[in-house]
Amino acid sequence: MQHISPNDLYLWLQDSSRAAPQLLDVREPWEVALCQINGSQNLPMNHIPSEQTRLDPDATYVVICHHGVRSYQVAGFLERQGFENMINLDGGIAAWANDVEPNMARY
Repeated sequence: MQHISPNDLYLWLQDSSRAAPQLLDVREPWEVALCQINGSQNLPMNHIPSEQTRLDPDATYVVICHHGVRSYQVAGFLERQGFENMINLDGGIAAWANDVEPNMARY
């Protein structure tokens, strides 16, 4: 598993010369309703085992949660299922709000 900082993810998403990663937000729907990174797909952590067939094992995913713990666990789980391009957003959405989008709602 790789790791990425919020600033590096922001730069990647702004770089039209690179294919954008899939943003997989594993928080609960009520958390996503408060704040999210535009373009992210919400699939709560507890749904991952039963819904992983909805995900492309060849895609590059940046996994997102509140502080980076759940996303780390999900990325590790998916790697063990054969997903090769898993990246954890270090510090989660909280770090994104601090470093990239200071006006984003926080909880």
